[in-house]
Amino acid sequence: MALLRKSFTQCISNRGLDRVLSQIRLNSSYEIVIAGGGSGGISVGARLSNALGSGKVAIIEPSDDHYYQPIWTLVGAGVKPMSSSRKAMKDVIPSKATWIKDSVAKLNPDEKSVTLSNGDTISYKYLVVAMGIQLHFDRIKGLPEAFETPGVCSNYSAATVGKTLKALKNFKEGNAIFTFPNTPIKCAGAPQKIMYLADEFFRKQGNRDKAHIYFNSAGAAIFAVKKYAEALNKIVASRDITANYGLNLVEVKPDKKQAIFAKMSNPEEKETFDYEMLHITPPMAAPAPIRDSPLSNEAGFVNVDSKTLQHTKYPEVFALGDCSSLPTSKTAAAVACQNKILATNLLSYRENQPRSATYDGYTSCPLITSSKTCIMAEFDYDLNPLETFPVNQAKERRTMYHVKATGLPIVYWNMMLKGRWGGPKFYRKLLHLGMSK
Repeated sequence: MALLRKSFTQCISNRGLDRVLSQIRLNSSYEIVIAGGGSGGISVGARLSNALGSGKVAIIEPSDDHYYQPIWTLVGAGVKPMSSSRKAMKDVIPSKATWIKDSVAKLNPDEKSVTLSNGDTISYKYLVVAMGIQLHFDRIKGLPEAFETPGVCSNYSAATVGKTLKALKNFKEGNAIFTFPNTPIKCAGAPQKIMYLADEFFRKQGNRDKAHIYFNSAGAAIFAVKKYAEALNKIVASRDITANYGLNLVEVKPDKKQAIFAKMSNPEEKETFDYEMLHITPPMAAPAPIRDSPLSNEAGFVNVDSKTLQHTKYPEVFALGDCSSLPTSKTAAAVACQNKILATNLLSYRENQPRSATYDGYTSCPLITSSKTCIMAEFDYDLNPLETFPVNQAKERRTMYHVKATGLPIVYWNMMLKGRWGGPKFYRKLLHLGMSK
């Protein structure tokens, strides 16, 4: 026994505890492997591990921190502290799930395995892909270096969200430009939310009359859902904001404080804007291990059935959230519904039962229009409003702001991540006396 203890001690000192633990789990197998520890991975992991018990579910996630990213709009405007968006990953990993603190290097659906960045292989019976979406600041010439210069910021990254408030405070006069790229993005309303907060910030500073605010979007409209777009267009007009559509940011020249946009109608044709403040929403794409795997569709996202969230080719694979092919907005509210549906259908498939839970594309985008008001956009796959409250949610309301700023974070941390929140459908029916979907 003494010899064994000595050998083990030498092993730890020579290789390090992390290496020893890595060897212990080498080629290990779990019934369910979840790739990703964001909102989708943690919430569905909680449901599945609660249902199956300890040791059956593993979550692969390299990060030490877990962020509630929807609050970063308010963090960037100085309304909320950054600390309100963060918890340690160890505190949100479900207690009955195994945390594999590493990143996914390769997805091998034909072998029913996942290769980690350290070379280890994890086998599974069922796989849930919840790897989110990847930011690509590097696809814009001049970035990310331009973030080291005054006025350039982005609420989309923990590393850059703090620069937004600094840019707002340092703004004196000139152009404040807010961009929207030509790719799918998470929280499609966020690029304009910070714009409305900037408008309010400048008014409070007394220099709004010296600011020219531009919303330069590669898209064709302010918002995809007609009801909310009509309301937002009125807000843009009333606040003297210029919306330019069909413009995609392709280059930043920080030495000249210029932003170069390509026209979507003719990418060879460019338009240059001077800026004093430039808030960038970067191009985004599914992570490379997904794009390079047989699981992806032509656009690079995990190809799943839009109703059941089950892969169209590999029935033991499911996906949810930003990395999936689901044709709805990529928001935490969408994940809230998807995690319950996915868990229900995966467990049904495991028991050779029909996949009866269906997803209607419900998502929500709380469109903050000031530090006191919000338009609560809720809609389905067909871009039809699917509103929870029995009021016109296209109207700016203080109550909806408090739902967004205070209520939803509480639901997220205390219910959704613990597998106890599957979206507002029950409350929507209750508030509409059973007359809603």
